[in-house]
Amino acid sequence: MRAFEYASATSVQQAVSLLGASWEETEILAGGSDLLALMKDDVVHPRRLVNIKEIGELRGIRGVAEGLRIGALVTLNELAEETRIRQNYPALWHAVDEAASPQIRNVATLGGNLCQRPRCWYFRGGYGLLARGAQGESLVVKGDNRYHAILGNEGPAYFVSPSTIAPVLVAYGARIRLVSPHGSRELPLEKFFRVPRSECYREHDLAPTEIVTEVLLPSAGGTRSASYEVRQKEAFDWPYATASVVLRMSGNTVESARVVLGHVAPIPWPSREAQEAITGKPISEETATAAGAAAVASAKPLDRNRYKVQLAKVAVKRALLAAARA
Repeated sequence: MRAFEYASATSVQQAVSLLGASWEETEILAGGSDLLALMKDDVVHPRRLVNIKEIGELRGIRGVAEGLRIGALVTLNELAEETRIRQNYPALWHAVDEAASPQIRNVATLGGNLCQRPRCWYFRGGYGLLARGAQGESLVVKGDNRYHAILGNEGPAYFVSPSTIAPVLVAYGARIRLVSPHGSRELPLEKFFRVPRSECYREHDLAPTEIVTEVLLPSAGGTRSASYEVRQKEAFDWPYATASVVLRMSGNTVESARVVLGHVAPIPWPSREAQEAITGKPISEETATAAGAAAVASAKPLDRNRYKVQLAKVAVKRALLAAARA
């Protein structure tokens, strides 16, 4: 690991004042479960780490008129143990409870989970976010792309968004708050993720001078929700595909729906096609199957990840059926 400066902030304003103008200058240290591994592998090498673990205002879960405000330093374990999450946001509780391992959930933070970098082995191997060769060609397209994107992969990005929690939060309509030396801004979590077009950009709408301070989770009253993961084993493993569903019903009929896929695109992938396929209809085996097919109708699998099309289709179907039973 390369040498670096270390600064510990005790307030949000102090933290942002310590940030540099580029990612090469500074990175933020919260739980560290992802960042430290990247630094040890020399994938990222900031000249300064800004520790934010001592900032009390970034902790805690509190009820507000809109729903819940969750501090960026709340750990995944704290989320899993929060009664209001389990009772009112069952899809989120399930995703958090299944995330990573107990050891990681005890240190990993919500903000860090949303800001974690792709698990693409080309990126982790030092070939850059877009994994290009010496002549600018994509190493992914002609290489080992078993776990890469099947949606939103027109290029040049082929990695998949790594968070299993982000798609659920997007389905619930969560918002994220960012603070910089110039003030704060709030945006839909869906807009926080983006597909980079060059190595100059990251996969988050987050400037080097900003930090994530909290997530606003709107009230889920009157909704039914579920998430479904397809992975190789029940123990700690990365999913092949996930689907998160939030339904608002009128009797047995779907009044409105949010269907968001995970681990199949460079961003959490809202499927308008799946939503349209079930709106105004009851949830049944037939309609859930049709929604699953609609969700992957525009998929563009690569040579070695075609299996993900079927897995994503099944994930959507099973998430919908589970939500309807909730």
